[in-house]
Amino acid sequence: MAFNFDEGIDRRHSDSVKWNKYGNEVLPMWVADMDFRSPPCILEALHRRVEHGVFGYGNHPDELIDVVVERMASRYQWQIKPEWIVILPGVVAGLNLSVRAFTEADEATIAPTPIYPPFKKSSAFAQRPQLNAPLRLESNRWVIDLPALTPQLTGKEKLLMLCNPQNPGGTVYRRDELEQQLAFAQRHDLIVCSDEIHCDLLLEPGATHIPFATLGADAEQRSVTLLSPSKTFNIAGLGASLAIIPNPELRKRFNKTRDGIVPSVDVLALTAATAAWRDGEPWLQALLPYLRRNRDRLVTAVNDIPGLKMTAPEATYLGWVDASGLAVENPTLFFQKAGLGFSPGADFGDGKFVRINFGCTSATLDEAIGRMRAAVSSL
Repeated sequence: MAFNFDEGIDRRHSDSVKWNKYGNEVLPMWVADMDFRSPPCILEALHRRVEHGVFGYGNHPDELIDVVVERMASRYQWQIKPEWIVILPGVVAGLNLSVRAFTEADEATIAPTPIYPPFKKSSAFAQRPQLNAPLRLESNRWVIDLPALTPQLTGKEKLLMLCNPQNPGGTVYRRDELEQQLAFAQRHDLIVCSDEIHCDLLLEPGATHIPFATLGADAEQRSVTLLSPSKTFNIAGLGASLAIIPNPELRKRFNKTRDGIVPSVDVLALTAATAAWRDGEPWLQALLPYLRRNRDRLVTAVNDIPGLKMTAPEATYLGWVDASGLAVENPTLFFQKAGLGFSPGADFGDGKFVRINFGCTSATLDEAIGRMRAAVSSL
């Protein structure tokens, strides 16, 4: 089946947060929300469910659970049990629940920086201190430097928050890198919350996603793995995610923290998630080469613009662009004035960067590249 990722869909006249943030003169390339129509299998499943016409409280999503168990086994040889799965309305909820469930008021979390903003916000909302391990550029890959934190550790750290593939850097961690992260967690007796939402969006040939929990029995028992089809299949507006928590005590604490605060997932979101993971693979395999071409064009263009640098992300559809070479105080505002709405690097931990969403049509990307060139040429 052919899928048309060049189709231009008017989102300005919809309920799109992405396209309604700015005025009509600004091209929005910020939040992690692609501009592609979701897979036909999802649309068909939603149509069937809507035609039923009744949307009362939904039952336990047995089919979704079965799909997830099979998916983990076939993709990662990870034999999970159905009772390990906790269905959530979003990965961000999972981050916040992990902080509140696994730390007390005077205990700290550890996370990389730069990092997806909810990692920092989840600790701030819970009024927990957070230590941030810097990412460093090594062989054109952004890798986490956990040993750099050793002098700052007090023994009050309880939760290590990881992101693999990394957002915003796009790194897919290798086994030896994950084993170093596990060794750090073991050394300091840390529970590990691993956000793996972008695990299906692998762009670098030969890159393989390895779930943190599959490193061994100890990794499995100290981990919470967060997953969702929302980024992969462009259904973020239909919030359905999950946490895989093998350790029964950790799962009990997680669910107790959730009670009365985080709602169950609505029936349409469950329908979409099930269809995505069950039937969406042909669409995904057509999407990945398109995103890879977009990535490669963006990397080449950015690195040809004086003052800008970009390392090719191994995964995701997000480019982390170093604008420190520009003679501007605020790169995000500079590009916004030139008609480009990028995510501010400051939100992730470095104000000299911007994050660019290249999950868009090639025509949109061409327009963005042209505007970037013109903006920098005007300096």
